[in-house]
Amino acid sequence: MTPSVNKYLMQRYFLILLLLLAAAAPATAGIIRGRITDNKGEGLAFANVAVRTTTTSTASNEQGNYQLRLPAGRYELVFQYVGFKPLLQTVQVAGGDTATVLNITLAPESYQLREVVVRSTDKDPAYTIVQQAMQWRRYHQREVAAFKARTYIKTLARFTDVPGKILGLVKVGPDIKPGIFYLSETVSEMSFRQPNVVQERMISSRVSGDTKGISFNRASAGRGLNFYQNVLKSGFSERGFVSPIAANAPLFYRYELEGSTRQGALLIHKIKVMPRRRTDPVFAGHIYIVDGTWRLHSVSLDLSKDAQLDYVDNLHIEQIFAPAPGPSDVWVMQSQKVTVGFTAFGFKGNGYITAILSNYKVTPTYPNRPAPTTPAPTTNPDTPDDAPVTRETVAQVKKQKPKLAGLSRAVRREGRQAATRDTAGLGLSKLKRGEVMLVEKGVNERDTSYWASIRPVPLTEEEQKDYQVKDSTEVIRNSRPYQDSLDRKRNELSFGKFLLTGYVYSNSFRKRQWYVAPVFNIVNYNTVEGLVVNPQATYTQRTDDRRTWSVTPSVRYGFSNELLSPSVAASWQLDAVKLSRLSLLVGRTIENFDPSSQLTPFINTYYTLLENRNYAKLYRRDGLQLGYQWEPLNGLTLQTTASYFRRYELQNTTFKLLRDEKGRAFTSNQPVSAERPDSTAFGRNEALTTEVVASFRPGQRYITRPDGKFNLGSKYPTFSLTWRQGVGGVLGSDVRYTLLEASVRHSISLGLLGTSNYRVAAGVFPGSSTRLSFMDFRHFSGNRTYLTEDFSKFQLLDYYRFSTADKFLEAHYNHHFNGFLLNKIPLLRRLHWQEVASLNYLTTPTANHYLELGVGVEHVFKILRADFYTSLQSGQRVGTGVRVGFGF
Repeated sequence: MTPSVNKYLMQRYFLILLLLLAAAAPATAGIIRGRITDNKGEGLAFANVAVRTTTTSTASNEQGNYQLRLPAGRYELVFQYVGFKPLLQTVQVAGGDTATVLNITLAPESYQLREVVVRSTDKDPAYTIVQQAMQWRRYHQREVAAFKARTYIKTLARFTDVPGKILGLVKVGPDIKPGIFYLSETVSEMSFRQPNVVQERMISSRVSGDTKGISFNRASAGRGLNFYQNVLKSGFSERGFVSPIAANAPLFYRYELEGSTRQGALLIHKIKVMPRRRTDPVFAGHIYIVDGTWRLHSVSLDLSKDAQLDYVDNLHIEQIFAPAPGPSDVWVMQSQKVTVGFTAFGFKGNGYITAILSNYKVTPTYPNRPAPTTPAPTTNPDTPDDAPVTRETVAQVKKQKPKLAGLSRAVRREGRQAATRDTAGLGLSKLKRGEVMLVEKGVNERDTSYWASIRPVPLTEEEQKDYQVKDSTEVIRNSRPYQDSLDRKRNELSFGKFLLTGYVYSNSFRKRQWYVAPVFNIVNYNTVEGLVVNPQATYTQRTDDRRTWSVTPSVRYGFSNELLSPSVAASWQLDAVKLSRLSLLVGRTIENFDPSSQLTPFINTYYTLLENRNYAKLYRRDGLQLGYQWEPLNGLTLQTTASYFRRYELQNTTFKLLRDEKGRAFTSNQPVSAERPDSTAFGRNEALTTEVVASFRPGQRYITRPDGKFNLGSKYPTFSLTWRQGVGGVLGSDVRYTLLEASVRHSISLGLLGTSNYRVAAGVFPGSSTRLSFMDFRHFSGNRTYLTEDFSKFQLLDYYRFSTADKFLEAHYNHHFNGFLLNKIPLLRRLHWQEVASLNYLTTPTANHYLELGVGVEHVFKILRADFYTSLQSGQRVGTGVRVGFGF
């Protein structure tokens, strides 16, 4: 990995690492600005500022400064910060462009722990409060059938320490330095309807130092941090994390009531949440619950390294909720802040995303709040705050479950109605089906005066300087002399690049580069060609709209058989939105009979020279192949291929090796097949073949940007149909066959139990007049080495023995427990290993029923996976083995 490539990957990595949430505010005339501090004069970062009885709100920046634009008039502003007393302040806003300065000091909230009379239990009173919140969780999760809001997001990421080399091998580019490396702002309109339909339209975007850049901020991404869900995904770990008010939360948390306080008519309970076990997938910190309605008022929660975060040292989440506009008793999120500190590949840094949501238009699911099945004991509102409180037991609270019968029907009904009519002006049907975000053209063309007028959160001094320096020097940084000077450093050749990662020669100004494969890919050895030198260099030309084209010439030479094999591969990205790509391969290549074999040249070289195992079986082909791939409809991908090759059988020409295993000899280059026990030889033939692969993923979600379409996945499986046809009698083709195949694959999240991945494929070669050679068979990608390239394939199966020209069924299943079991073993949980189980199955007319069962651990030294497998054929055990490969 070269410095230029490294810069791109690292910036994209940390972009994805930090992008989680959303926010917004409208532009108006008069300005109120000031600083929010605590009683020691320290600025309160990301404090919330809202206009009472309206949907207008904003937040302070990292230094505590805030600003708010409002029409001329008299307003009541509510200043809030988690753990501090809210402050209501009346202010008069003058007309025109006048500015009113209002500095605010917030006092720490006095959460008094009143005397509690607890009946029939010695548990902390926090448990009964949390039990109420747990029982109302499902209602609060669904109380809003649909809403629309304006969102403003600001994302910042900075390096505090930059290494000289990555992993001690690859030099860091001269343009990667400590300080802000990413700063962006966006304003969007976001709409939501139950059960989980989110649509977003970005109307403005700004990226520091890149006037043509479009931010990757996405408001809808923040909905993954919904504490009314049982399990949350942080984005920084494969594990899910249990909400403090999840249905089974008391199995993972201990609670302590630190006190209660009144905020107007509301009584707010401050509850400390603590993990029962240090390495459980849980948060630590405080939740604030409203008495009586038992909803979240705000949260301040943390995840640390004990939670097995990946490349993140810590994560802090703050959320503030408030009543939605209108008469209904529903609340919505006002603001959210996510901060992280990270360490990765020698880089250290931190960053944050702050999101402000305002201008809400809400459709509630229920017209009125449901009543509990058993009413709670009545309390006297005139009781003094310092009087003893009689708190029910958890068992008594469980009898007060809300009457939620019909909630699911109400959610579906109101969601459908919101999708078909727009009574509240929600605009829920403006985007295409599956389109979760539309970035409008020209979003990055707003000038600084626009942002000064619409930005709800003022910039800090550091952010102002970053914008000023990067924007003013952008022309210089994009100029040819500057880019050439950086390229001279990036293009320096080093031993690590040449040996391990390959060498990239870039011309950044012209958006082009040459990539030369590393030595391990260029030089290899096999018994057919002997020592092989296969230099490859890929030339890539990029454009501003994500359309690219590349050419890869290759000159392969075998020193033993003295065969020169030149070829050229090329590809063109024709349409970034429709994802259409044209590819071409022409020339002579040396191929494995199984085109998807796990047997890489490096693995085969090792086993040939040191273990007397020439597993790879090769043949030669001369000709050309043309392919075209495109996405005519969202979720539907079509790939067509047409090829014409003259194919030649090859023989072993050398038996040299480095270490001789006594009693072990090299085998013939002719594969051994159960369906062709006599011979798989073919001599020489010509083959004209066509193939069409149609893949469909229902419900695929995607983002449309001016520079292309980005698919996000779906909750449904991907279905594929393959039709491969050998065309006989045309251009002298010697093959005539048809392969029909159907497959399905999917990844399923099972919450705390981990993630399951499966793939099932079935096919047949119909017809009785089939003519084909062994390379045209359906192969199943076996493995007979200790090293594996792909754990989702067979691991003990012979490479070619059960390849078939008949019917077949194969299935692969992998379940990643994500530490669910090993995390409970004290000595092993320190290693942060994660357990995995797998199953591979195959049936053909000759294989009968072949089954592999495997168990193992992954994330060993963060990057390795090791599995133990046993195989059975027709119920009889036929082999065992250990496989090692990469497993992140």
